[in-house]
Amino acid sequence: MNEALFQNRRVVQLENDQIRVSVTVEGGHVAEILDKATGVNPMWLPPWPSIEISNWSVEGCPEYGNDSESKLLAGILGHNLCVDMFGPPTDEEAAAGMVAHAEAGVVKWDYTATADGMTGRCVLPASQIACTRTLRLEGRRIRIQETVENLCALDRPIAWTQHVTLGPPFVSNGKTIVNMPATKSRGIGETTDFEWPVRPMADGTIRDPRVYPAAHSSSSFTTQLMDPARERSFFTAWSPESKVAVGYVWQRADFPWVGIWEENRNRTHAPWLGRTQTWGMEFGVSPFPETRRQMIERGSMYGEAGYRWLPAMGSLSAEYYAAIAPADAAPETLDAFEALL
Repeated sequence: MNEALFQNRRVVQLENDQIRVSVTVEGGHVAEILDKATGVNPMWLPPWPSIEISNWSVEGCPEYGNDSESKLLAGILGHNLCVDMFGPPTDEEAAAGMVAHAEAGVVKWDYTATADGMTGRCVLPASQIACTRTLRLEGRRIRIQETVENLCALDRPIAWTQHVTLGPPFVSNGKTIVNMPATKSRGIGETTDFEWPVRPMADGTIRDPRVYPAAHSSSSFTTQLMDPARERSFFTAWSPESKVAVGYVWQRADFPWVGIWEENRNRTHAPWLGRTQTWGMEFGVSPFPETRRQMIERGSMYGEAGYRWLPAMGSLSAEYYAAIAPADAAPETLDAFEALL
């Protein structure tokens, strides 16, 4: 484990002769998954300056906006952990100081070296939850084990989402391709379902959600139910320009949903300013980013639960891995992706 600066941020790093991973001290964001052979880091690095979250304030940092997202956006990089909310706070929660996607992405994490990697831990003071994440490298794989621990004497309904966001130059209009074993899908705020990967649009056209849109400006969020017949779920993303594939692999029972978030130069308010491209592959226990009240009221979708119960003074754990490798074509299956590793 090494300490370094990355994008003007304090990070801790693990590396071998093939890859390097950088994780921020504040917020615990996986900011870099670097393939050393090509120099490609597919993770989203926003076009605005990234600052230490402890330096953010509404009065002193108006360039990041003035809403419940602003504190998170000031320091967000790449892969953000959303616990114990996935989405915005209610008006009452926002007035009390809660931020979008809750506290894991804005608090300080403490890291210690282990025999084969590192462990980070943080405590979410308002949520009364502790998060522990252990990372270790295995060739081109980054093995990640997470535990969320309830520090209070009440059972808790929680969201738990890996907000993995890819960005340019890896993400390119009309070129970058994703694959995943999805089944039923639905757009946020919509009532009509579609079968992956054929998405009918309002204008009568058909869109392939596996390809980043060619249009200069667009915005979208769809949720995908991962195939219940598969023990493992995954997504892969491939850039034909960089000839690199990145992917995440997890147990489907842990995270049955993948939300695909696309921000393609559409949002014009600060800090977005119509200049930002993202492609989020957000796998977790909830189908949509929404308030806790909405999450509980939704309950389930397609017969699959939309949140998890965290027992009083108990814990939940999950393990998954991220990996990156050169690739001449988009890996459409998990076997094809793992063959690259």
